[in-house]
Amino acid sequence: MKRIVYPSLFNYPKRNMQLVTKYIPLFFFISTFFIVSPSQAQKLKGKNIEAVLNEAYIKYKDVEEGKNADYIKELANVPSDLFGIVIVTVEGKVYSIGDVTDEVSIQSVSKAFIMAKVIDEIGADSIAHAVGVEPTGEVFNSITAIERSKGKKINPLVNPGAIATTSLMAGRDSVQKWYNIRNTLNSFAGRDLDIDWNVYNSEANDNKRNQAISMLLLSYGRMYFDPLQSTDIYTKQCAVSVNAKDLAVMGSTLANGGTNPLSHEVVILPDATQHALSVMATSGLYDDAGKWLFYTGIPAKSGVGGGIVAVVPGKFGIAAIAPPLDEAGNSVKAKLAIHYIIEKLGVNPYLVEPK
Repeated sequence: MKRIVYPSLFNYPKRNMQLVTKYIPLFFFISTFFIVSPSQAQKLKGKNIEAVLNEAYIKYKDVEEGKNADYIKELANVPSDLFGIVIVTVEGKVYSIGDVTDEVSIQSVSKAFIMAKVIDEIGADSIAHAVGVEPTGEVFNSITAIERSKGKKINPLVNPGAIATTSLMAGRDSVQKWYNIRNTLNSFAGRDLDIDWNVYNSEANDNKRNQAISMLLLSYGRMYFDPLQSTDIYTKQCAVSVNAKDLAVMGSTLANGGTNPLSHEVVILPDATQHALSVMATSGLYDDAGKWLFYTGIPAKSGVGGGIVAVVPGKFGIAAIAPPLDEAGNSVKAKLAIHYIIEKLGVNPYLVEPK
């Protein structure tokens, strides 16, 4: 039987290869119109982004639901009327409105970025085995979630998994580990971030539950550095001060595959980014994560300081800060505003327009 040889780029005549090379740029130019629909491209123009931000701010700035966290006493003193929204695109364009320079403590939002860095350092499989990537379906500081599976079915975005993840950060002692955590958060934000020592002291004097969690994890072999020192490092991590722009830049770094679009620093590699975003999608908003994903389709992470950061992969990071929280511990106004913006801009990845 005669062997059939199918043509390929590698056995085309030289003239054909020249034609292919000539028209490759045109092919990619045309293909972009099929990757991003004209209607979506229109929605993502700068003027439209600004208009939608303004709409969201006006629509939700006077919402009075929720209340500041007070189990960390210093958080109750943060002005409850703070409200700012920022979008930072992967091209480095910044759109903002409201109180975007006022700072709050990052709290649990930090977990997403430390998780991403540790995944980058030790690999996705390692963190899946050492910590876990399963949603717990319980409150963020649940002890029963540890007991039920001997510490194996948790994730880096709830307190037990976050303390374990912090214990995995590179560094031979607590000083080096904290140095690396601080540098990680600075790199994601593109600037040097301060610590709110009042928040740290308030939390450090009253974090007995987190200390107990770390010791329980140790009893199951799920801590990888001194448990009490790890808890203290984690407490400092949560006390780092950020504003809405910082969080949006951090989110846009994840949206951009781990490279900060403003500083252009490669903070983590794309492989680590994809795994971090998947955990944010399933577990980022405490025990309301499923509902959030159902309505937005977007990975996100919230913190009891009042911040929420969300990531539209390949497009932008968006953040909002408003201290009053709902019962699950998520900012009421930040949730409403980000959901509204995602919907108006049509960037839910599960919303597919028929061809």
